[in-house]
Amino acid sequence: LTSVLCLGDCQLQTPCRIQKCTADFVSLTSHLNSALAGFDVEFCKALRAYSACTYRNSKVCRGNLVYHSAVLGISDLMSQRNCSKDGPTSSTNFEEAHDPCSYSGHKEGREHHGGEQTPPTTYLFCGLFGDPHLRTFKDHFQTCKVEGAWPLVDNDYLSVQVTNVPVVPGSSATATNKITIIFKSYQDCTDQKVYQAVTDDLPAAFVDGTTSGGDGNTKSLQIVEKISGKYIEMDARYIGTTVYIRQLGHYLTLAIRMPQELVMDYEESQDLQLCVNGCPSSERIDGSGHLTLPVRGQLLPDSGTSHPWSVYTLETATTKCHEKMLVKDIYFYSCIFDLLTTGDTNFTAAAHSALQDVEALHPRKEHWHIFPSSGGGSIGKGSKFFVGIGLLCLILVMFS
Repeated sequence: LTSVLCLGDCQLQTPCRIQKCTADFVSLTSHLNSALAGFDVEFCKALRAYSACTYRNSKVCRGNLVYHSAVLGISDLMSQRNCSKDGPTSSTNFEEAHDPCSYSGHKEGREHHGGEQTPPTTYLFCGLFGDPHLRTFKDHFQTCKVEGAWPLVDNDYLSVQVTNVPVVPGSSATATNKITIIFKSYQDCTDQKVYQAVTDDLPAAFVDGTTSGGDGNTKSLQIVEKISGKYIEMDARYIGTTVYIRQLGHYLTLAIRMPQELVMDYEESQDLQLCVNGCPSSERIDGSGHLTLPVRGQLLPDSGTSHPWSVYTLETATTKCHEKMLVKDIYFYSCIFDLLTTGDTNFTAAAHSALQDVEALHPRKEHWHIFPSSGGGSIGKGSKFFVGIGLLCLILVMFS
């Protein structure tokens, strides 16, 4: 009978739960006493929570008479009690535990229906910045050239593509000047949304002009502008994914956190994903996955540490990067490398911001810092600076 009434619109995976909304509202209000002060405030908060619950179920319950009666009843009660539509709501579990447009919610829903405990969600991090330097979902660090358009992520939920261009003449080093992201349509949570950023145009909206996906209050996908034209964040709640995009100087940086099970949900034809499998060996500049830590060995003469387009020597670049980053990790040495390559101080800010994004999004603090595999002495202002043969060769290869 239910199938007939729904006329083909029923979604078995997301049944109408208006009875649950109503039961929660009764639970919130049954203890309230209309004779006591504060009744109207608490009753209105419960009504707003009830209304939000019915709204989340609007599509799957549209053929349900009980649902429509509840919507009308809520409207009447809000008028009687002079409740505003906007305002705080009661703290409750109104469908949140099984909200199909919340990644944690529908994961708990699967656990509830399956009767088995699911393991905690494992989140993975990927970042791209600088010349460019790539940190993969496996916490591998690489420096690549990857000129042109390349996919960072390409799975059944999300597609992220970056375009890289040369930064200085005669160098194989590149940097990102365009980012395209496609959030693929997902059940009733969001239609497909496309976002595109290019140098000097970092919009706080999708290509279609909207700033969110999903219906009304659900906001299963949204863009938040943190710094106008310079820094935006995207929250795709339905797939538990967060994306940061920044513009620093003339180039863009990207950081993304995504659940492991979704990261690995891709077809064999989608295996060219830099965040998953790293850069192809033919596109690697570093050759070993790490910029070699400067060690005492061979002094790099001044003529070898600077180029016509770079005013930095190894010593001045190290001092400049040390102003922003105190830990001598791979981000610190990437900063040095980029200054020697380009002479552009914006790359110092890019390395620093990339590390800040790691600290904000990477789930495991003990993995925030990656250190070069080779050992090295300390580097400080006013000291003698030496560079390992590996770094010297790396610079020579780039400009050969």
